[in-house]
Amino acid sequence: MDSIWMVMKKFLPFIMLLMAAPAHADLTHKISTSVQLTVDAAASQATRLGSSYSVSGSNVSATLGGLTAPASATDAATMNSGTYTQTTAGSAFSFTETFNQGDAIPTGTTVSSGVAPSLPAFGSVTTTAGGVAGSLAGSIDSAGTMSLTAGGAGTSATGQFVSEITVR
Repeated sequence: MDSIWMVMKKFLPFIMLLMAAPAHADLTHKISTSVQLTVDAAASQATRLGSSYSVSGSNVSATLGGLTAPASATDAATMNSGTYTQTTAGSAFSFTETFNQGDAIPTGTTVSSGVAPSLPAFGSVTTTAGGVAGSLAGSIDSAGTMSLTAGGAGTSATGQFVSEITVR
């Protein structure tokens, strides 16, 4: 028995190496960083409104007015006044005449480098002011330390640090 023990003692390190199979694993480490700084742009939306005319009444006789066609494609229609008289003198009457002059298209409005020098005075205009960068700033160093500085109105700063470890 001692001889078996001696043989085993001699080959034990070799046997243990055969029993311990090496570990096979894929290890992946990904690091991603980003900073996004945004300043809102100024914008205007204008809608040109057309001319309109209406008349209504009772106990009134009329040579109706109406709209006169514009002189050019950039002009707005104008109102042509009618002639109205009470049908039965001394009797009750009602009369309503309404005219809304539409928008003419201004000449000389051009956009240069994304900027309109002046906005047309159309019937419906919505304007949004642009952002002010001010002290807007952002950075991320190699250690993942993030620094974001707020800007003025209409700005945003977003920073992201992602560390991903995958073992297969």
